[in-house]
Amino acid sequence: MPNIRPSSDLRNKYNEISEFCHENNEPVYITKNGKGDLAVMSIETFEQLAGKFELYKMLDEGLEDMKSNRVRAAADVFIELDNGI
Repeated sequence: MPNIRPSSDLRNKYNEISEFCHENNEPVYITKNGKGDLAVMSIETFEQLAGKFELYKMLDEGLEDMKSNRVRAAADVFIELDNGI
């Protein structure tokens, strides 16, 4: 269940929100005038999420390379690495 809080809690209950984010490794959703406005999370959670996005991007690039036949045999790559490219 997502943790949803009004924007006034950022000002009035910042420490409580920070503690929740650090303990649960999940965001707190902030509303403004009853509508979703922000997602607040710990730096650790943000970095983990950004890392996942980077991994997904690299995997997608690899899949595109495979579809476009821009691939080489792993054995050839290892030989090049052993020879110092």
